Amino acid sequence: MKKFPPGIALVTGASGGLGAFLARELADLGYSLVLHHRSGKQATLRLARQLRARGTPTEVIRADLSRPKDVNRMILQIRKKFGRLDVLINNAGTYRPTPLLRTRFEDWQAGLESTATAVFLTTQGSLPLFPKSGGRIINLGDAAGDRLHARRMAPGYHVGKTGVTLLTRSFAAELIRRKITVNLISPGYLENSIGLPPSRSLPSGRPVSFEEVASAMRYLLSPEASQVSGTNLILSGGWNL
Repeated sequence: MKKFPPGIALVTGASGGLGAFLARELADLGYSLVLHHRSGKQATLRLARQLRARGTPTEVIRADLSRPKDVNRMILQIRKKFGRLDVLINNAGTYRPTPLLRTRFEDWQAGLESTATAVFLTTQGSLPLFPKSGGRIINLGDAAGDRLHARRMAPGYHVGKTGVTLLTRSFAAELIRRKITVNLISPGYLENSIGLPPSRSLPSGRPVSFEEVASAMRYLLSPEASQVSGTNLILSGGWNL
C-alpha cells in the first residue's frame, strides 16, 4: 500500500464503526492518530492499544464537540502531544431515529450539535494547528444533505448534515489560500446504518461499505487531490437521486 508522508490526523467519533475503520486506514498510510470520543472510552482505548502495537503514535481524547471549552481543551492536548495537525476527519454525529412530530428538544439538540456545531467548532479550533504547508479537512455528510425535501425522521440530524454541507463549502472558500482543502464525503446507507433496509430495496443491491468510504478518503488525502476543495463526493449506490 502506498505510504503518504508522516503527519498527524484527528478522527472525531473514533470509538467504533466508520470512525474506527478510517482511523485504522490512516494508520496504514503512516499518520499518527488522535482518536476522539464522547462516550466510548473503553472501545477507543482498545483501538488505541491496537494501533500502538502496530507502531502508530496514538492519543485518545474525550470531548463534547458541541462545547467550545471541550474543543479548546482537545486542541491544547493535541498541541502539547504533537505540536501540529495535518488532517482532520469530522466523522462524529448522533442519529436518533425519532419521528418529527415526536422529536423532543434533546433529540433535536443531539442531532444538530453533534453534526453542524461539532464541525464548526472543531474546524475553527483546529486551524491554528495546521502548518504553513497546508492540510486536509474531510467532513462526513449524508447522501441527501444537499437536497431540501421533507424529512420525517431525525430532523435535528438531517438539518445538521445540511449545515455540514454548507460549512464544507464555506470553509473551503476561506482556506484554500492557506493550502487547506475542505471536502465532504456523503454516504447513503452504510453497512452498519440504523434502519438499514433489505439489500434488494437498494438501487445497487447493497449498502456502501466502509472500505469504499476509506477509498474516497485516500483520494482526498492524495497529492492528486490538492486542487479538490469544496466538493461533495456522494457514495450512495444510486440511492436518493
